[in-house]
Formats: sequence, structure tokens, C-alpha cells
Amino acid sequence: MDTCKEWTQLKVTAPLEQLDALVAVMSMLNNNLMIEDYSDIDLKTCYGDLIDESILNADKTIAAVSLFLSADRPYSDAVAFLNERMSAEQIDGKIELIGVNEEDWANSWKAYYKPLHIGRRMVIVPAWEHYEEKPGEIIVRMDPGMAFGTGGHETTRLVIELLEETVTPEMRVADVGCGSGILAICAAKLGAKECKAYDIDPVAVRVARENVADSGLTNVTCDVSDLLKGVDLSGGPYDLICANIVADIIIRMAPDVGRYMKDDAVLLASGIITERAEEVISALEQSKLQVVRRLDDNGWCALVVKKA
Repeated sequence: MDTCKEWTQLKVTAPLEQLDALVAVMSMLNNNLMIEDYSDIDLKTCYGDLIDESILNADKTIAAVSLFLSADRPYSDAVAFLNERMSAEQIDGKIELIGVNEEDWANSWKAYYKPLHIGRRMVIVPAWEHYEEKPGEIIVRMDPGMAFGTGGHETTRLVIELLEETVTPEMRVADVGCGSGILAICAAKLGAKECKAYDIDPVAVRVARENVADSGLTNVTCDVSDLLKGVDLSGGPYDLICANIVADIIIRMAPDVGRYMKDDAVLLASGIITERAEEVISALEQSKLQVVRRLDDNGWCALVVKKA
């Protein structure tokens, strides 16, 4: 690690039995993890004098995983990503930011969140920033708050690029795991007739509703749903489904997502680290779905999926 830089330690503590799941989620942000698991240390009688007393007396029912973020980069997306993914995986994790003043962390990242151009026309603009719109641009103003989705993460950018290519008028769109609501808002701005955004985290749903209201859109609704369980099918299957989640959850959704899709519908699946891509593709194919396109960016990939 470069000692000339300042770093922020992002530490998550969780019950020991959830350690593997926590490592899997955090590895999606960074593979260089520090894991604290003292469950196997009970050797005080043998060589206790060689082991720090605090380690010997540590709570062996919990574990902690840390990653280190450069202090010159915003960390709100990392925190929101973990909150969202831990909620989806039902991981009882506590997040700590070490090296950041508690009273400052919620707002200091805003200094690094600037207008972001994605694809040909989309511009994601922070709600607090002034931006002069240029002809032909589609402006999406966002305040992600504690929800994942500023547009800066590779997974979100990939889906927005695909939305720009895919959305057509009259489309009905469902976004599963909506975070800040950014994908549903983008789809509506691109001309989709109706967008329904869902997240298992009530905080994310609240943030998404606020962003939708601030955007002035009337054709986007946001509700709590555990993956597909609460997705509204009263209007029939959807033309387009977005799932910017994680590999394990997309695999879990694969057997059921087809019945939420029209025969010619498209599923945009993202949040997949490249090492897990073939596993996700295999699960989709086993569920009679066909991957027709794959986009990769900096260790992440997004898939364009249709019914086989």
C-alpha cells in the first residue's frame, strides 16, 4: 500500500457464520481484503504469551472484513453498495469508516461527485451542482443519499449505456434492486412509458422516491420488494427488466425472471464481477434465457439477456 497516500479503512463487522457471504460481497469492491476471524484462537495454555491479550479475549462469534479506500476518492457509493447488498443477502453487518470524522463523512464525498457523461446523451448531475445543459443531452439529477447509485460505478454506467440503446417508447420497465432509483429514472427520461423500481431496503426506496419526485417524473413508482416477490404483474410482464445487483442474486433470480418478461423482452443483468460471469451465464441458460451481448469494464460485466 502506498504510504504516501491517505487511506480510509472501511470495516464491516458481522456474525461469524456470515463471514463467507460478507467476503463475497466486499470482494466486489476490492479483492485486497483484511479479514479478522479469531474463532480458531483458543491456545492461551499453549502459547498465550505470544498472542496479544486483546486477540485472545476477542469475541469469537463475530468477524470483521476491511478494505482500504484512497482518501481522494468518494466512498459514499462503496458504503451504499455494501448497505444494499448486505440487506439483499440478509447480512447483519455494521459498517465503520476509520480515518474519517463521523460528522463529516456523510457530506464530504460530495466534493468528488461531479456531472458524469454516459453514453451519447446521458448526463448524471448531482442535485446540488449547477450544470449548463447542451443541446441533445438528457439530464438526470441525482442525490443518492445513503442509496447506491451515483452513476460513477462501472456496473451502473454499463446499464445506463445499455438503456440508451434499448429503451423505446411504450416500454414497461422494472428495476429490481433500484438503489437510488437512477436506472428507472434514466429509462423514463429515455422515453419508457412506465417504470417500476424495487428494492429490499426501505431507505433506498425512500431515497429513490425523493429522486423521482425531484425529477418531476410521474411515470416512475418505487416500492419495497424482496427481489421479484413483490414485483407488480397486474399490468402483465415487462418489456425490460434491470437487475444491477450481484452474481449470486442474479443466479437466484434466474429460474423465475422469465415469467416477468414478455416473449421479446430484455433483461439487463449487471453487478457481476468478471470472474463470476460464466457462472451467471450458465445459470441463465439453464433457465431458458440467452445472453446475446456482454459488456466488460474494469473487472465488471453486464449482460443483455433474452428468452431463448
